[in-house]
Amino acid sequence: MGTGMWLDGFIAADWGTTNRRAYLIDRSGSCIAEFEDAKGILSVPAGGFDAEVAEMRERLGDKPLLLAGMIGSNRGWVEAPYVPCPAGIEELARGLVWAGEREAIVPGVSFIGDGRADVMRGEEVQLVGAIASGLVPSNCLVCHPGTHNKWAVVAGGLVTSFRTVMTGELYNLLKEHSILADLLKPDVEPDDSFRSGVQRALDYHDAQAELFTVRARVLLGQAPPETAASYASGLLIGSDVRIGLSGNAADNVIVMGRPELTELYAAALDVAGVSCIEIDGERCFLAGIVKIAEMMR
Repeated sequence: MGTGMWLDGFIAADWGTTNRRAYLIDRSGSCIAEFEDAKGILSVPAGGFDAEVAEMRERLGDKPLLLAGMIGSNRGWVEAPYVPCPAGIEELARGLVWAGEREAIVPGVSFIGDGRADVMRGEEVQLVGAIASGLVPSNCLVCHPGTHNKWAVVAGGLVTSFRTVMTGELYNLLKEHSILADLLKPDVEPDDSFRSGVQRALDYHDAQAELFTVRARVLLGQAPPETAASYASGLLIGSDVRIGLSGNAADNVIVMGRPELTELYAAALDVAGVSCIEIDGERCFLAGIVKIAEMMR
């Protein structure tokens, strides 16, 4: 495929399972327009991706597309096979898969080792973008909060390993389908109740049992109901942090993602006695996707 098409700008998209974020990037690499909607891959009917791509161009202009995220999964438009760790910006650029004459898909990253297997799609663009643009050091531990939180080890400027913790999805399932659902409606705040839950999870390795106490504490008058959501979230995120720090001697953690999520993980890391730096994930995604496009010119 020709690469000169990227010189006059392109459309970048972080196309996930339930949401889609698209950006118009000009020839200087700056984002000049964007939109976000709920048209994740699961909302697109069979054979419907061509129409959705056409709609993106209607909204942002007739430009080539560089797509990342679940759009490249086996449930997306065209599958882009995983690039194995260790992986960096060059490995992602070499692994691009073309879905059409002007549509390229960034591959995900895989890890096999320590008796386990793991995969990511979407987060890798933010990770390598932050590394390549100098937003994070070439050797560090990165926490990437989300539905499936990632703890990634960066060494020598490459993502060398990572581990996924399904904290966000577990909380959403509890909120929608569990006996705790009525108590988890309020927004979660990094308050004293949250920090108490984090500390409990760090001190004890029994999150499944502790989750039931969220309800019992309220029923027996040991905690007001309005504190339950933050306490339950603290339990899950505290357990997440314990897992992420296990085997990773890090004095400082990079927390990358949406600010409302990085704030919670920063508070949990503070309870654990570990300092951190919060970085906006959208900024990292744009840095990564622009770097990949530059390598294609």
